[in-house]
Amino acid sequence: MAHNRKVSLPMHEARVLVVDDSAAMRALFSDILDEAKNVRVVGVAANAGAAREQIAELKPNVITLDVEMPGMSGIEFLAEIMETNPLPVVMLSSLTQAGTETSLKAYELGAVECFPKPLKATPEQFSKTVGKLGKIVLAAANSNVHDRKGRAEQKAAADVPFAWNGHIAAFSASMGGIDALTTILGGFPANCPPTLVCLQAEPMVVETFIKRLDTDLKCNVRAAKDGANLTQGTIHIAADPDRHVVVEPGQPARIRLMERDPVDGARPSANLLFGSIARGAVPAVGAVLTGMGTDGARGLRLMRDAGQDTLVQDRATAMVAEAPSAAIEAGAAAREVGLGDLGPAMLKACGIG
Repeated sequence: MAHNRKVSLPMHEARVLVVDDSAAMRALFSDILDEAKNVRVVGVAANAGAAREQIAELKPNVITLDVEMPGMSGIEFLAEIMETNPLPVVMLSSLTQAGTETSLKAYELGAVECFPKPLKATPEQFSKTVGKLGKIVLAAANSNVHDRKGRAEQKAAADVPFAWNGHIAAFSASMGGIDALTTILGGFPANCPPTLVCLQAEPMVVETFIKRLDTDLKCNVRAAKDGANLTQGTIHIAADPDRHVVVEPGQPARIRLMERDPVDGARPSANLLFGSIARGAVPAVGAVLTGMGTDGARGLRLMRDAGQDTLVQDRATAMVAEAPSAAIEAGAAAREVGLGDLGPAMLKACGIG
């Protein structure tokens, strides 16, 4: 792939249907979203029945959906939407243990994002907390919700013998990343290459996600810890919004967590992660997955310039193509790979033969 390849990423206006059984929440979210750039609330609904009518009449291109509604729940309605009329859906849920389990279920069903509702907040605090909702909804309106292939094939791949060549696998992901990582990592064997993931997602949801992966996968899955060795058989996921993650060279290489300001608005920063791998000449393969913004593009380019292998999830299978497109524009991608092929591609790059 040429380094100077340019990619256009047209953004369509978000036409939002707000679905929530609380009139106060409908009004609040509508006010917040109407203030966001390129976002317009076209309707509101208090339940699934009203939402069906509004979808047919108003043709929204994104829905915000409350998890807890009387009658048909938000999760049940999400399943119906994805089965009958796939649309980008941003789920709104409370940050409780039950809420995190529900969020993972929503991702499995096809939700683009799960956004936390503060349990207690003043209107001012609430508005500040959800100030980023407009960007999320706009990205969701421009997302891919139809391509959800490859997961069954990935699980079967975990039984294929794997011989490690000494390379670390490093991923970055944000919006849509939980779904993509579930697919990719599902094919990793028990003796998988040392793997480090920089994930921008709600920490409580990531904590539950790690526990589920550790149960479901053949290899170990852990939250990234400062000083942890990068050794075969373990996937480390870094999602602490207060600390960056980098790789320290050595035999074996180690994880370092750092407290410093966000880099280009991101913390943990994929640019810092990939950059540390490039500067430390750590044998590694880097991959930018689905996500918002440009984080990861600059760092992945440093890896490519250092002679390390670099992959980008292709835009057709990325839930949100902003981050992969930024990496491609930066000339960071040696290869653009579909979601169903990313796991095997990473294992091949980190394997012998």
